[in-house]
Amino acid sequence: MADQDDRELQAELARLQQEHRDLDAAIDALHQSPAPDLLRLQRLKKRKLLLRDRIAFIEDQITPDIIA
Repeated sequence: MADQDDRELQAELARLQQEHRDLDAAIDALHQSPAPDLLRLQRLKKRKLLLRDRIAFIEDQITPDIIA
């Protein structure tokens, strides 16, 4: 059961990381445009931050707690 959960988390993590990279590229492209749509840029950046938080949460779930 734990292996299945771990695989699902790994798959979701990979998907979220890819989406994060895609958003990064979209944000860069929007910055390069002559008249960037500031509202769209703001929304993309907000989505990117949400993805970063979700990625961090999943990485914490995957890595076991180690008591030092």
